[in-house]
Amino acid sequence: MAKRSKTSTKPKGTPRRPLRWLMWQSVRVFSVAFLVAVLLVVLGTVVNPFTTIYMSQEKNRLGGVDYQWVSLEEVAPVMARSVVAAEDANFCRHWGFDVEAIKDAIEDGSNRGASTLSQQTVKNVYLWHGRNYTRKAMEAFGTLLVEAVWSKRRIVEVYLNVAEFDEGVFGVEAAARHYFGVGPEDLSGVQAARLAAILPGPKTRSASKPSASVRKRAAQIMDGAATIRADGRAGCFES
Repeated sequence: MAKRSKTSTKPKGTPRRPLRWLMWQSVRVFSVAFLVAVLLVVLGTVVNPFTTIYMSQEKNRLGGVDYQWVSLEEVAPVMARSVVAAEDANFCRHWGFDVEAIKDAIEDGSNRGASTLSQQTVKNVYLWHGRNYTRKAMEAFGTLLVEAVWSKRRIVEVYLNVAEFDEGVFGVEAAARHYFGVGPEDLSGVQAARLAAILPGPKTRSASKPSASVRKRAAQIMDGAATIRADGRAGCFES
């Protein structure tokens, strides 16, 4: 007597196991997100940002913002040195994260001074302002990408163009004219230092009418800018 052939009792069209399907979809989403992030960063090497998320928010809130792109060649070199001295003196010596600054910040019980120029640039250009783990994780990943793809000079150039210097005033071009009535190429050492000094609190500080604390900070920045020029820590972004 012939044996009956075994037939599958599994209904056709049975969906994959939920966990396996979820993992597969997660991989697909992650892969797409990774490729999009890489594409945006690569484009950022040659395409200048015409706006940012925060800039758009301020434009909607205020009815407009003052922003005009300017190449680093058209900015007084002392301005670039001043902002690096003020925000990230070891900019040319790290790969996106200043480990020593992070350690010092942890010991001090705060995160002040731990955010590098690269991190701030990624946050300003690609992300939103705020403090949560999702944004910080995206910032960390974006910082690694930007450091791997962009030159240090490009990071400084983009940062100077998207940083907020007053309410509705973005970038060194607008800031130089707003505070001093000159183009960014004509900024003096004192003016550049004062602009760098107000960056942590641009809505509450003034470069043209500096408080005693801003004057004191600007003097420190002038010394720091001279120091990084002398010891070579400005070499990675100066032509």
